[in-house]
Amino acid sequence: MNAIEGYLTELDRTLSGPASAKADLLAEARDGLHDAAEAYREGGWDAAAAEHRAVREFGPVPVVAREYQAELGMQVGIRTLWQLIIGVPLMQLAWDMARILTFGDWTRLTTPTPSWYGFVTHFTHGAVFVVPVLGLGVLAGMRWHSRKMDGSRLVRLSARLIVVAVEFNMLSVALLIFATGLVDAGRLFLTVPCGLLMVAWVVLSVRLVVLARRSWGGCATIVA
Repeated sequence: MNAIEGYLTELDRTLSGPASAKADLLAEARDGLHDAAEAYREGGWDAAAAEHRAVREFGPVPVVAREYQAELGMQVGIRTLWQLIIGVPLMQLAWDMARILTFGDWTRLTTPTPSWYGFVTHFTHGAVFVVPVLGLGVLAGMRWHSRKMDGSRLVRLSARLIVVAVEFNMLSVALLIFATGLVDAGRLFLTVPCGLLMVAWVVLSVRLVVLARRSWGGCATIVA
């Protein structure tokens, strides 16, 4: 293995993130290293020495990985935010539509609804709108501060805010499920479509938490 490929292999092991995004960054690094090595060869250096010099001047792996990981963290964060912004309202809308089409009006319920349960549902419905707005705010903040802040600091701050947004969504879903289970667990599965959509909503919420924490973990261990 030559010096360039060895360098890229070490860089690949250091980075964490989406495979396609990481492959793009590594391809960019490979092109830059080969261009530099070619320039040194044209200047009279032998092939091995030219590659070693290109690698040395490209920078130590920990330093380069810090910059690349910041970019990967940003991409993971943006993907998570868009899933949050689009997925959460879509789940609520789909569940409501399924309930209307396959079950009907809430007046068909046979069990009484405690007064406190209305506060829970209002909180969850409010979160469906607050969470996407919060996500859009984080995206806007990332764009605004990208010209003013160091990339590593920006990614860490954004990762914290993303974790807050997805965990707030998870809290609202968990609270709704717990409260509904106390009142009448059957309401979670009014019909088969409603039940499937409720499961999908929970899976999406858990997935968002995992993605956000994975992004934050990568920033904390590599970018910090």
